Amino acid sequence: MRIGELASRTKASVRSLRYYEEQGLLNSTRSASGQRHYTENEVERVMFIQRLYAAGLSSSTIAELLPCVEAPSEDNSEAALKRMEQEHHRLSQHITDLIRTRDALDGLMAAARAHRESLRTAVAG
Repeated sequence: MRIGELASRTKASVRSLRYYEEQGLLNSTRSASGQRHYTENEVERVMFIQRLYAAGLSSSTIAELLPCVEAPSEDNSEAALKRMEQEHHRLSQHITDLIRTRDALDGLMAAARAHRESLRTAVAG
């Protein structure tokens, strides 16, 4: 199938598919005129890549995890598990930082509301 059909079937943009290929996450064959052609297997691969991106993983991390999918082995599985644990830790730290930022914003909003209310009270009084 050509890139447009793959994009349509996976809901990925053509630009994303080209990017995946540039990053070594996706492979195609080329026609004599240079058009990309993909196999049916690439549909599920693109959808898997999209799920990993949605989970917050980078293209380099995804590239590290794909061998476990492509050629499952004890070594590949162990390496993938170790990498996923690192990503889990990174995401957990990011969540902690986001919560801290949200809590600080809540405090600023409460102070702004209190200040606004004191201004209204002063004007009314």
